[in-house]
Amino acid sequence: MELNLTIRLLLVEHLKHNYMALELTDANFQTTVLDSDKLTVVDFWAEWCGPCRAIGPVIEELAKEYDGKANIGKLNVDNNPNVSVNYGITSIPAILFIKGGKVVDKQIGAVPKSVLEKKIQAHL
Repeated sequence: MELNLTIRLLLVEHLKHNYMALELTDANFQTTVLDSDKLTVVDFWAEWCGPCRAIGPVIEELAKEYDGKANIGKLNVDNNPNVSVNYGITSIPAILFIKGGKVVDKQIGAVPKSVLEKKIQAHL
């Protein structure tokens, strides 16, 4: 049992260093997104949403490529209804670009990586 726990802890540490997108929640949104001095890209998604799952790998790539420059995260709308309602999210995937606590840009629907990169670059 202890070996399994050790392996799981090592895996978590390994994944952290692979620059995964942040897991955003109702509980951490204020401190992780709104209080951040960096641009934060928030992907509102759900497991049952096909276009959301299609864009997921792009979000992960952006998290790696912009590590240290911007925060890139995902917020599951089914598990975190408060933030979703506060931002009027009615269609997913919805990607908000937040800087200084304010939405500075948004993208509704799955788009090519280049579209998201242009928006990120415009707000860095």
